Amino acid sequence: MTIATTALPAAGQTNNPLLQDWNTPHQTPPFSQIRNEHYVPAMRAAIKEAEANIQKIISQKEQPTFENTIVALQTASERLELISGVMFNLNECNTDSELQGIVMQLSPELTRFSNSVNMNEKLFARVKAVYEQRDKLTLTTEQRTLLEDTYKGFVRNGVNLVGKDKKQYAKNSERLSELSQQMNQNVLADNNDYILHVTNEADLSGLPENVKAAARQEAQERNMDGWVFTLAYPSFGPFLTYADNRSLREQMWRAYNSRGNRGNKNDNNEVIREMTYLRYQQAKMLGYENYCEYVLSDRMCETPQQLADFFLQLYQACRPFAEKDLIEVSAFAQKMGAELPLQRWDFSYYSEKLKQQKYDFDEELLRPYFQLEKVRQGIFDLYGRLYGLSFKESNTIEVYHPDVKVYEVMDGSRFMGVLYLDMHPRASKRSGAWMTEFRQQSNIGGNQIRPLIQVVCNFSKPVGDQPALLSFDEVETFMHEFGHAMHGMLTDCTYPGISGTSVKRDFVELPSQVMENWCYESQFLNTFARHYVTGDTIPGEYIQKIKASEKYLAGWLCLRQLSLGLVDMAFHTLSVPIEGPIEDYERAHMKELMPAVKGANTSTAFTHIFAGGYASGYYGYKWAEVLDADVFSKFKENGIFDKATAEAFRREILSKGGTEHPAVLFRNFMGRDPNIFALMLRCGFVEDIQTAPVR
Repeated sequence: MTIATTALPAAGQTNNPLLQDWNTPHQTPPFSQIRNEHYVPAMRAAIKEAEANIQKIISQKEQPTFENTIVALQTASERLELISGVMFNLNECNTDSELQGIVMQLSPELTRFSNSVNMNEKLFARVKAVYEQRDKLTLTTEQRTLLEDTYKGFVRNGVNLVGKDKKQYAKNSERLSELSQQMNQNVLADNNDYILHVTNEADLSGLPENVKAAARQEAQERNMDGWVFTLAYPSFGPFLTYADNRSLREQMWRAYNSRGNRGNKNDNNEVIREMTYLRYQQAKMLGYENYCEYVLSDRMCETPQQLADFFLQLYQACRPFAEKDLIEVSAFAQKMGAELPLQRWDFSYYSEKLKQQKYDFDEELLRPYFQLEKVRQGIFDLYGRLYGLSFKESNTIEVYHPDVKVYEVMDGSRFMGVLYLDMHPRASKRSGAWMTEFRQQSNIGGNQIRPLIQVVCNFSKPVGDQPALLSFDEVETFMHEFGHAMHGMLTDCTYPGISGTSVKRDFVELPSQVMENWCYESQFLNTFARHYVTGDTIPGEYIQKIKASEKYLAGWLCLRQLSLGLVDMAFHTLSVPIEGPIEDYERAHMKELMPAVKGANTSTAFTHIFAGGYASGYYGYKWAEVLDADVFSKFKENGIFDKATAEAFRREILSKGGTEHPAVLFRNFMGRDPNIFALMLRCGFVEDIQTAPVR
């Protein structure tokens, strides 16, 4: 049987809401009651509770079993994980300087606790005893996976280290947790420290009216005259794409691409230098040549050589097309009077004008048809059509910010979980878009716990009486993050450690990226894309132009992603500390085609790999593109709304979490191994489908 865990004596009796049982709808966080002062005492109390539960597992007299050891570990830190989920998620999307300081204070303590569990030899002895009996036990596939993952987790976190190595590993882990939080805080600070204040209306030439209106509103909110542009993407992106004023484009581009590299108190050069070498040391102590080898030993792509082969295959395919893209845009820009070579703040501007000329199409014409509320309903309806889901907005579930909307998700009469949508930028939120969870799904002993899922984006805001109107890129991003959310929502596993998005990192992007494909299908767009004023359905000619331009700059964009992946690999295959500026190290490993810019550095704001769990894993976006193109080919073959295909995808992939190796899950759905040529065809790198498995 599962060992009973220890509950805090004060639970339900303390004034700290984080230590109470939440008497709220679906046990959702009572955000209105939670204050910054609650985190430190709650976290420390929860750590003590978890430590007591771990000790209870170790000290029991019964022989180790799957239930009294492996399952007991799954529940030993429930309260701690719940509190951590609230604190870290709010620090990402609704933070302040006080909360940031609290997170910096608590992160090493949490890592210290984690190390005390992962390096506990007595606890590991029980885990190992069960693991060594695995072939004699009657285990389900999910149970066997959990057992193997638990055993490997201890080994991969240093339990077999001895003496000074063990102490050093633990010390390094604590420092890495601090540096990760510091990286995020530095980027957010640099993001907020810069604005472009425009007072001469002539400097707005070329910008769409909605962009100018948003900038005017931003200035008014800051009690400033004129127009204010920020480094939030809905402001920065259109400015780089449409502003005729080249010097201001350059200023904005340099500001965005120097975040974490300005030589100020937010500088991330030393953060990266220390993080990368600490990661190397950790991997080396565990017997790996470098951190990349360590990471890939637990991925779908299993070795650095396999990854290098994958990069080479895509690089050889996309490089000629990327070169053609640059030549074409440069020639067009030269005809318009630009000097060559083009600079980086020129490329978006001229490539967009070339796109308008080639396809007789301005993507800004799409915005009126992509009202946020209509897009959201279109996505809801799509998941209703494919999976039978419904989404009911709740007025009783608390939110952490007025911008947030919250929904109860149902599958017929079955409650599936709670979905929080946080769509617009603010100073308290980091840039980008992501999905996360306040609570994972589980069903241990028949106690069905449904997930609390959060989707956070930084989309264009409403301006005056005009609703929020999304760009096509933002629609794709919404679909992407919603795919992650439904991966977490539709999971139907027993154990939280392998439910939902708890899968190998280079597989986790499949359920999200595959959903982007629907954005190019008229059958889907026609269900919701209506003009926010007239109500007219998006014109068919617009959809044709979306499709016609789908391959535009495919080579260029592919090379950009590969370049970032190669830089990630370079950081995590090193064996000595980086010498000199990080921008020089980045430049030496980038494969991009445009001239380098002094002071510009992607890496010092590359939070994906330094603060977001994608270290040695950024390649996963391209890896998963192979999978998503392949999967969508089956939807296209059977019909993009085909319920049988959708139900098979749900049954074989979405519901399974990490209960089996992703190669097995993929094979169960597709009936074969992945084929890279569906992606090649989608990008225009080949003209005909060929059959060859991904190596």
